[in-house]
Amino acid sequence: MTPPPAPVVTVIVPGFDVGPYADEALASLRAQTLGSWTAILVDDASTDTTADIFDRAAADDPRFRVVRQRVRSGLGAARNAGLDLVQTPYVGFLDADDRFAPRALERLVSTLERSGSDFAVGAYVRLRPDPGGGYTPGPVQPWVAAATDPERIGTDLDAHPEASGNIVAWSKVSRLDLWRREGLRFPVGKAYEDQVVAQEMYTRARAFDTIPDVVVQWRERADGSSITQHRSELPVLRDYLEALAGGIAVLDAAGHRTAADARVRLIASMDLPPLVDIARTHPDDEYRRALGDFIRALAARPGMDVSDPARGLAGALGW
Repeated sequence: MTPPPAPVVTVIVPGFDVGPYADEALASLRAQTLGSWTAILVDDASTDTTADIFDRAAADDPRFRVVRQRVRSGLGAARNAGLDLVQTPYVGFLDADDRFAPRALERLVSTLERSGSDFAVGAYVRLRPDPGGGYTPGPVQPWVAAATDPERIGTDLDAHPEASGNIVAWSKVSRLDLWRREGLRFPVGKAYEDQVVAQEMYTRARAFDTIPDVVVQWRERADGSSITQHRSELPVLRDYLEALAGGIAVLDAAGHRTAADARVRLIASMDLPPLVDIARTHPDDEYRRALGDFIRALAARPGMDVSDPARGLAGALGW
């Protein structure tokens, strides 16, 4: 029997109570057209069947390895635990309730091997519940396409500032050397933990690549348990705004003002309107104050025009 090829990429798969979805995520890994992968499955102290699903996968396929966290620590800590164990040249991420497209790893890894860049980033779509009780993938949204289409090899933020709009961990494969060289880690104990790390990747990479291919289908859970479905909760809002502001600060500090402005415009047009809708009727005045402070800070940025969405949103609530 021919031995399996040595892995070239490690996929870190964190999961907490994702029993209904984990089998599908792992099946999408097994279906990859690039077979030379290994995966670190990090169970974040789940209370459902997640750990059992991870254990069965590892028993059936030696490419899977299970790490079990005894105390729930969040996505950031789970991803960091996986990063500490990576030994392959490349590393990627897949949340255990999402799915890889079949050619995701092949396209991302082959692009990096051709370019020599520090990471490659692809497009993604949202998986939404459908009337039949399943999930249906939607279209590539305009801001996703703006970041990844057309294909670019060996680019940077000066040449492609709109890339800063792709802020998720699981749409990228990167060289492990980037993480080791730059000391990159995910924030621990925070929601939206990948936003600041993504901007650090863009600003510290010697070059990155973009591909228009959809590499991930990102699930919006039917039971409403996805973190993005809890933005009406004040602690989640605070983490969300902190992540948005932190990402902008990384871009500003690195001197990428054009990319920072592109990110601000995207936040003002996409992230803030639904938050303002929530704030209009929210029972907690602190929610409105936190959001108002953030919007005023965006509107006060040098060069922001009075017609910018941030100012319009501020005026909508009398801020």
